[in-house]
Amino acid sequence: MNKRVMVLGAGHVGNAIARDLHQSGIDVTTADSNKDSLKTLKEIGIKVIPINIQEQSELKKIIKDQDLIVGALPGALGFKMMKFIIESGKNMVDISFCPEDYLQLDELALKMNVSVIADIGVAPGMCNVICGYHHKRMEVKSYKCIVGGLPAKREWPLEYKASWSPIDVIEEYTRPARYIEHGKLVVRPAMSDPELVDFDNIGTLEEWNSDGLRSMIKTMPDIPNMIEKTLRYPGTIEYLRVLRELGFFSTEPVEINGTKVKPIELSSKLLFPRWKLDHGEKEFTVMRITLEGREAGKKKRYIYDLYDEYDKETETSSMARATGYTCTGAVNLLLKGMYTRKGVSAPEFLGEDEENFRFLLNHLSDRGVNYKIRKG
Repeated sequence: MNKRVMVLGAGHVGNAIARDLHQSGIDVTTADSNKDSLKTLKEIGIKVIPINIQEQSELKKIIKDQDLIVGALPGALGFKMMKFIIESGKNMVDISFCPEDYLQLDELALKMNVSVIADIGVAPGMCNVICGYHHKRMEVKSYKCIVGGLPAKREWPLEYKASWSPIDVIEEYTRPARYIEHGKLVVRPAMSDPELVDFDNIGTLEEWNSDGLRSMIKTMPDIPNMIEKTLRYPGTIEYLRVLRELGFFSTEPVEINGTKVKPIELSSKLLFPRWKLDHGEKEFTVMRITLEGREAGKKKRYIYDLYDEYDKETETSSMARATGYTCTGAVNLLLKGMYTRKGVSAPEFLGEDEENFRFLLNHLSDRGVNYKIRKG
């Protein structure tokens, strides 16, 4: 009997995950409240269930006979959903990128004897896997990841469109950035310390501090320098910083003519339609990971470069591909019994094993998502 997997969420990435698992011969069901998103999956033979994901009594019924649950929900729902799935005794792979520390649920997952792989997208996700692999094999002195997803065409005034959950994009602009410098935790405002960086096939982009290290701050305390930065077209962050400083991303209500309104709700209403990618619109995902340290007594540097574009044939965005296919790789590791650790796993744990690391790279390569590796 085929393994049964339920994908919670049918957005851009959830859709790509469901399709990829379905094409691999896995018995997939997708649950979401958006009937239009479910319709496209149903048309290709994927079972769908229209449901309010937050109705736990109904959710418990539909996950009862599933072998594994994939969480592809907005970050605000991620932690609560992960806890619910663990309490239901189900294995899980999650890409919600919740703001909470999901490692707090490790003890509960161990008690329930389940395996949960969290944050297993592109960044966080594959970047962690890569760092985990080298951390196991060398003395890593520094780790840097720069990453972004952008429309191929720059259009004024925003010069950006969201290839993943828009509300989580705003979270990236407001949550303080944490990084490790000379062995100490540094906290800076998001979008601080911008620098220009050149890419051969793209041109010049701007990198700035974002809170992307997540679990690595805890799991790799011996790496003295670690940082992640987000990439945008040069100049983009200036208007975003203005909006943030003026309070447009605030969740604190303000009173307007006797009515209390959260500024972020108004900003979201105005921004999200402009951030939406048009059908078939070209976009790309770029990531560069640089690790330096000592290996076998010698100085060593590894650079991983990812560049991926919108797939016209499957009508799948590069961000959905790079994120979703990393997730389906982790799903296969669990279903095949290649990864058996109980509890809640950060993605860097997957990279510690050579076979699992190669499996994920090959899984992605088979789908056209290729990491180019340079050594020095």
